[in-house]
Amino acid sequence: MEAVCVSRWRGRGKGRERERLAALAGEASADAAVAMEAAVAMEAAAVEPEAEPRPPETQPPVQQDLTAAAFFDVDNTMMMGASIFHFARGLAARKYFSSSDLAGFAWQQVKFRVGGRESHQGVQSSREQALSFVAGRTVDEMVAIGEEIYDELMADRIWAGTRALAQMHLDAGQRVWLVTATPVELAAIIARRLGLTGALGTVAESVDGVYTGRLVGDMLHGRAKAHAVRALAAREGLNLRRCTAYSDSQNDVPMLSVVGAAVAVNPDAGLRETARNRGWEIRDFRTGRKAARIGVPSVLGAGALAGAVAAGLAYRRRAA
Repeated sequence: MEAVCVSRWRGRGKGRERERLAALAGEASADAAVAMEAAVAMEAAAVEPEAEPRPPETQPPVQQDLTAAAFFDVDNTMMMGASIFHFARGLAARKYFSSSDLAGFAWQQVKFRVGGRESHQGVQSSREQALSFVAGRTVDEMVAIGEEIYDELMADRIWAGTRALAQMHLDAGQRVWLVTATPVELAAIIARRLGLTGALGTVAESVDGVYTGRLVGDMLHGRAKAHAVRALAAREGLNLRRCTAYSDSQNDVPMLSVVGAAVAVNPDAGLRETARNRGWEIRDFRTGRKAARIGVPSVLGAGALAGAVAAGLAYRRRAA
């Protein structure tokens, strides 16, 4: 069963809506049980970051378009490389784990990305290794560190072109969510820093504010993203035919297929072909014909991993 957490800045939904929303999501999904799980998780595990003070308004408020929204993948779509690996590099620099731990995790991820095969066992192994980084740590501690790491390693890696696309939807009065396999707390930081509505992400279990090292459900990946978007649309009263989704990966075709407009951003080879076949718009903000031709997402992912390993090893050498 897939579970997803939704982080928003304008409050959480009412508990009495749960049955209605789950039913609506079930109608929109080929797997009603999965959609039910997503709807319940959004209600039960909502995260509400503190609102940042806003400057006085100098322009008339934007008229809200309440039935249209945009959904953005994060890794290689909104951000260069993979957000979880930038986060891992920041943790390594802070001695949260050894360089050998990071190298082992990196190797599993390199095999996953370069090999291009998503076996259940491989995803499960990668998931467990990623969770071991934060097991026993408090949620507040990881959120605070995530804020620091965003400033250090992520802020400069936001694609200006993708950020402009998100702003276009905001300027039109539409809500904008990130939809990503990265932990929801990290996704929420990215969304808030970019001024977006909120984020849907993978939920790591916590008890009394401490991570257990387990997930609530499975990773928000592949078909799970489509289920989460359907459930969110039911909850928010969105017309999916008026919504837009953006991604770089063939894995996100299910999500791209449930909305009225799909856009391939910095697409991998598989998504580029699918986009051409289906007449989807393609936006490529990478530089160089070769990069566009070979489909950089896998290479970027492997590069981020290599950087994480190098950062960990370099830190250990300096400390010695």
